[in-house]
Amino acid sequence: MHITNLFLKTVLSSALTLASLSIFAADSREHTGHAQHQHHTGQHATQSTSHQGYNTEIAVASFDEQQQSALTQPVLSDEPVNSASSHDHRKEHGAQIYSRVILDQKWQHHSKGNGAFKSENEVRIGTDENKLFLKLQADKYESSQTEYDAKVLYSRNIADFWDVQTGLRYRQENLADPATQQQNERFDVVFGLHGLAPYFFETDAFLYVGENNFVGLTLETERDLLLTQKLIMQPFIELDLILKDQARNAKKTGLRHATLGLKTRYEVSKKFMPYLEVAYEYNKGNQKTAWQQGADSEQSWIYAAGFKMMF
Repeated sequence: MHITNLFLKTVLSSALTLASLSIFAADSREHTGHAQHQHHTGQHATQSTSHQGYNTEIAVASFDEQQQSALTQPVLSDEPVNSASSHDHRKEHGAQIYSRVILDQKWQHHSKGNGAFKSENEVRIGTDENKLFLKLQADKYESSQTEYDAKVLYSRNIADFWDVQTGLRYRQENLADPATQQQNERFDVVFGLHGLAPYFFETDAFLYVGENNFVGLTLETERDLLLTQKLIMQPFIELDLILKDQARNAKKTGLRHATLGLKTRYEVSKKFMPYLEVAYEYNKGNQKTAWQQGADSEQSWIYAAGFKMMF
């Protein structure tokens, strides 16, 4: 009986042991499978997150490229683009009104010994397209009365750097014989051009038609040559042609007067500029009339000093 009980206990213990081992093995397999499932799930999530991040980076890069392309591409407009040659500079400043005053005074000495004082003054006021010019020139030679030349001109811009001008000129001139102390007053109609010729030559060209069948032409041109920012040389040419004249103090027809000179100025400021001038002058002389004797042509050198003021 004792042996039988011992055998039963042994068998029961072995069965319990095998059952415990089976349960433990099953739990181990379930735990391992669950861990592997979590590991695969984590890897999948990581891959998905990486894939989403990569897609985001691609989207950001694509957006940046589009922005860069939009900045570098020219902006297209429905309006046609004009070339520089067809650009209308007259519309740059609108209808702004501005003014300028120029006072030019000089004392000159001729190589033949006589001297003179000359004053040239100018006032201009208006817009870029429409301007009014007032010019007054006074010449006082030794032992002679002062001669005057006054102009009132309307100026209209017709192209870049060029104005067409028209107006009236009043002249008060001496007769050829200084002893008579007589002067002749004349009025002329003026047509001309004012502007900047190629190579920066500032140019004035005028046609005069007036009393006593007078027809004349004048041309003045000058150019600045900078030695420094303040020291400037200015070569200039002045030509005066008479095509027809039947006045009491008529001048000979043809090239009546010519001046070729060089002016050197120092710009203390843009408002005050003293200068020295050397020029060669030619005068054809006066025509013989009932009021004056004829005169031969003259040539001389002129040395002058003066100053120019601008406001």
